[in-house]
Amino acid sequence: MRRTRENPEVHAGSMADIAFLLLIFFLVTTTIETDKGLDRKLPQEDNQTSIVVNERNVFRISLNKYDQLLVEEKIMSTDQLKDQVIAFLDNGGEVGTDGTYCDYCKGSRNPELSDNPKEAIIVLNSDRNASYGMYVNIQDQLAAAYNTLRNREAQRLYGQDFDQMEDRYYAPESNASEKNILKERVETIRSLFPMNISEAELNVQSQNQNL
Repeated sequence: MRRTRENPEVHAGSMADIAFLLLIFFLVTTTIETDKGLDRKLPQEDNQTSIVVNERNVFRISLNKYDQLLVEEKIMSTDQLKDQVIAFLDNGGEVGTDGTYCDYCKGSRNPELSDNPKEAIIVLNSDRNASYGMYVNIQDQLAAAYNTLRNREAQRLYGQDFDQMEDRYYAPESNASEKNILKERVETIRSLFPMNISEAELNVQSQNQNL
């Protein structure tokens, strides 16, 4: 008796299920990178703001189209910027508008620098032809200056860095009671060194010291 040779068939009934499971596996295990931006409030459309403030409480930073950094009209490297900003914010000069000195400031009370970190304003002007990398580097130095001062005060008041408290506050595993405590502490430190950074052109009006 002669046998008929037949080509073996591959059973493909479960291939769709296997492909579906592989798709789910890769979706679950693949890490998708997300873009990170700068947490800054953009200036108004007219890009001008009029405020009443002492000129000494304004720290001016400019970045020209050649990526040259000018701090108070002096050319400076970005490596020096952080220390300059800290000296400005932490100066604790004359009596502020609330009638008191900054009793937690550790600066030199230079009459040419800020009265109080709560009144200090950093004005950053960047030429549109400047490189984005240089702009981000400046923003990083400004953030580092604020973080250094905030960490110092957080250690003094609570024995913990501000960065650690903030990370714990935003952590999803933190319970409601812990978040309430951390929220109060984070807001307290932020109020001591508020991040007053403006990219709008300020029309500064000199404030009468006797007011």
